[in-house]
Amino acid sequence: MISRDDPRPAYEQLAAILRARIESGGITGRLPSERDLQQEFGIAPMTSRKAIRLLADEGLVTTVPGRGTFLARKDQD
Repeated sequence: MISRDDPRPAYEQLAAILRARIESGGITGRLPSERDLQQEFGIAPMTSRKAIRLLADEGLVTTVPGRGTFLARKDQD
């Protein structure tokens, strides 16, 4: 849940929640849509966009316009 008492901005909290779901295997393949995230967490559209952008900047996800946001493929060594 997004907490108003948490000193971190809501988008950072959401990114942390999504990161934990990715690491635990709770999200595989495609992430929930921005709209689904907004409904689940009761957040503004910009909050979901900023969280996804943060995960993309970390290399965890990639967004395909018109298709959605997906887990980034990791190169196998």
